[in-house]
Amino acid sequence: MTELVPTTRALLTTTAAPVANKDDFWNQHAWVPLILFVPLFSVVEWTGLDRMLAHALFYDPVHRWLGEGAGGWWAHGVIHNGGRWLARTVAGSAMALWIASFVSARMRHWRRSSGFVFLSMAAAVLIVGGLKLITDVDCPWDLAEFGGDRPYIGLFAARPHGLPAAQCFPGAHSSSGFALVCFYFVYRDRSRRMATAALIGALLVWAVFALGQQARGAHFLSHDLASLAIVWFAQLGIYVKLLRQPQQRVGSHAERQAAEDVAREHQPGSGHQHTHQARVE
Repeated sequence: MTELVPTTRALLTTTAAPVANKDDFWNQHAWVPLILFVPLFSVVEWTGLDRMLAHALFYDPVHRWLGEGAGGWWAHGVIHNGGRWLARTVAGSAMALWIASFVSARMRHWRRSSGFVFLSMAAAVLIVGGLKLITDVDCPWDLAEFGGDRPYIGLFAARPHGLPAAQCFPGAHSSSGFALVCFYFVYRDRSRRMATAALIGALLVWAVFALGQQARGAHFLSHDLASLAIVWFAQLGIYVKLLRQPQQRVGSHAERQAAEDVAREHQPGSGHQHTHQARVE
């Protein structure tokens, strides 16, 4: 007869999971997006790919922008104006639900999630809007090569005196679309399937909003890539502070302590040892 008693080392290895999960969380949600964004944005912004794509896909010197004139109904009417109301409706509904949670006990369990949705959407749009006021970057439709009257001034380049102020970077409209990624964070700790669907949905809305604005000459691709990154990291920070499950942030110490307590019960002489032994005849 052989007795197999779990050792302290074996039991304590279970504490490695929370640490690994923590590392995986930051790798997947911070480092990987950052590593993808920085080189992609750099290539698009500083190689002239921005303007090449605009010329190839959206602008023709004769017919001008794809999303104006005959294309105005879908680029401006549907995607721009309709998209504004989509974002406003979602954020407004979340705020109304949050307020209702203080009035109705039935709504109380929605308080945390609805408050997060409203706050994260509002913060993302406000951050992007604030950056537009200080970056001083022109819209494509203002540039001479696209029918405007201003020279192209790269991001962070010194702007000549006399040029009017510009407010086109980052892309605000696409940021309001990707702000829906807040639902990914809402569902992340509840249903990975729903979270994945929310992430894909937010990316699709961002892409449609970005396409509409680029077709009108309101933004370059780099403007919308910047808004994508800003919204993601802004909402990630809010999620970690307000919504992420506490045990996922600080649970490793508690779980390690619990494992140590169980290990002590398995030490020789423990009164509980016989309840945890696995006997192989």
